[in-house]
Amino acid sequence: MTTTEAALGVVGVVDAVTARLRERILGGELRSGTAVTEASVSAAYGVARPSAKAAIEQLVAAGLLVRSAHRSARVVSIEPSSVRDVYRTRARLEGAALRELAAARLAPGEAVAANAAIRALGPGPDPATVDPDLRFHTALIEALASDRTARMYRSLLDEVRLCMGQVQGRRLLDASVIAREHSEILEAVAEGDGDRAARLLGSHLSSAEERLVEALVDDR
Repeated sequence: MTTTEAALGVVGVVDAVTARLRERILGGELRSGTAVTEASVSAAYGVARPSAKAAIEQLVAAGLLVRSAHRSARVVSIEPSSVRDVYRTRARLEGAALRELAAARLAPGEAVAANAAIRALGPGPDPATVDPDLRFHTALIEALASDRTARMYRSLLDEVRLCMGQVQGRRLLDASVIAREHSEILEAVAEGDGDRAARLLGSHLSSAEERLVEALVDDR
């Protein structure tokens, strides 16, 4: 047991290392295909090999690392087909959520606030739109007040962030366009038109999907 593990406890250390590795993967610091070994993690964070192994296994289970037989774990590779599957799964989950919210004419306050943060950024592509954009979409799911649905969506969001983080020079939508499209979705929900809200969402996500795929192809 290392000094760090003695101070925080092994479980706390594993969670801390897992969180740090996750942050580096989702932020694009650890690129697709990068090997993540027990030795390198142990040395980087000053933890024992068993703790490093446990952190790696957590990220394998989360789908951020992949490990084949007798080989080191590696950051999962993002393919165009992966991006398309992730975004189409989002459209299914969020579309169903919008129909349910529209039935109650409920436009979540958290989604309204997140969109206001995007609008405040002004026109033009801006990396600062990423976090409030994801907050907007997450708010649609969380407004359903279903722990299981929220857990499923949070798992999917890791893959969304991975797609964004691993694609260099991604093409971002104009902040004013994002805010306008979000507003149209919320208006449809408030009017009780779930089908229209879902169609608007599908178009919105499809545009982001195509931009990520194009950036991924260009990076190669």
